[in-house]
Amino acid sequence: MTTTEQEQAALDQLYRDFGAHHLIPLWTARDDLMPLTPQPAAVPHVWRWSDLYPLAQRSGDLVPVGRGGERRAIALANPGLPGLPYATPTLWAAIQYLGPRETAPSHHHTQTAFRFVIDGEGVWTNVEGDPVAMRRGDLLLTPSWAFHEHQNVTDHPMAWIDGLDIPLVHQLDAGFFEFGPDKLTVTETPDRSRNERLWGHPGLRPIGAQDQPSSPLMAYRWAHTDAALTAQLELADEGHPTALGPGHAGVRYSNPTTGGDALVTIRTEFHRLRAGVRTEPSRIVGSAVWQVFEGEATVALGEQRFPVEKGDLFVVPSWCEFSLEAGTQVDLFRFSDEPVYDALGFTGLARQAAGRQENR
Repeated sequence: MTTTEQEQAALDQLYRDFGAHHLIPLWTARDDLMPLTPQPAAVPHVWRWSDLYPLAQRSGDLVPVGRGGERRAIALANPGLPGLPYATPTLWAAIQYLGPRETAPSHHHTQTAFRFVIDGEGVWTNVEGDPVAMRRGDLLLTPSWAFHEHQNVTDHPMAWIDGLDIPLVHQLDAGFFEFGPDKLTVTETPDRSRNERLWGHPGLRPIGAQDQPSSPLMAYRWAHTDAALTAQLELADEGHPTALGPGHAGVRYSNPTTGGDALVTIRTEFHRLRAGVRTEPSRIVGSAVWQVFEGEATVALGEQRFPVEKGDLFVVPSWCEFSLEAGTQVDLFRFSDEPVYDALGFTGLARQAAGRQENR
C-alpha cells in the first residue's frame, strides 16, 4: 500500500504536533528504548597505575585538599561516556591522594562509598567519629549519609581508590550533600576501630544488634581476605570443591547483620587466580570495575585483550563478554552494581533471555 502525498503530509503534521507537545511515539524509539540485548554506552577500558599515580602526585603538589571541590579525587572517565566522570553509568571510581600530614575535612552524602588500598599505610578515615586505619589490601566502608574525614599522620603521601554509586544516585535524583566541621573531629589513631572491636569476630554477632542495610563493620582487613583465599585453594587441592574453579578462589565482602552484600548498592569481591589459570568467558547484566592488587594477567573484554599488572584498573560494561588469564598468581579486587540488578530481578531474567537467544 503506497502512501499518498496527502497521507504523508498528514503524517508529517502528526509528528510535528507530537514534538510541539513534547511527545515521542514508541514506534519510532523502540529499538533504542528496548533493544534485543543490552547496548551499553560504556566501553571496555584499562587505566594504568603507572599513569595514574604520577598524575595524582602532581595534583598533590598543585591542588589543595580544601573545601568546595572536596577531596583530591581523580575520577576514571569512561571513553564511551564523554564529558562524564563515570567509570560506568552506575559506578564512580577514582584515585584519591592525601599528602604528608594532610587532612581531608568531614562531609557526608547519600552516595554510598568505599576505599580500597593498593599500597601504603598511615591514613585514618574517621567514619561517624570512629577512627579506622587504612592499610594495604584493606577494604574500608562509608555507608550512605555517614560523616567521614581522613588524616595522614605520616611524612609520606598515600593514595587509594574510591568507589561510589554517584552516577546511580544522580540518575535517581536522590543526591544530598552536607559539609561537616572544617577541622578534624577525631585525631586518635587506634590500631582497631570500635566497629572492628564489636563486629570483627567471624560468625559472632552481638546479641540485641539490629539488622542494618549496610555493614556496621567499616574495615575488612587484608590478613583475613588473604587467609580465606589461601584456605579455599588449599582445600581444593585436597579434593574439596570450595573454590570457583581449578585454581580460582573468590570471596565476597558481606554484611554481618544480614549475610548480604556489605553495601546496599555496590558488590565488593576479591579474587585469586593461580598462574596459568584462565576463567571461562562470561557475561552479566550490570557493570564492574576491577583493580589488580598483585601479579600479572591478561583480560579479555569482548574482542579486545589487555595485559594488566599491579595497580591497573579496568572496566567491564554490562553484557560484555569477559575472561581472565593469569600470567603469574594474580590477586584482584572487584566492585560492581549487581545488588541493584538483583533487587530489581534483572539478573535471572537476563540469564533466561540469553538462553533463549542462544537456543534459536
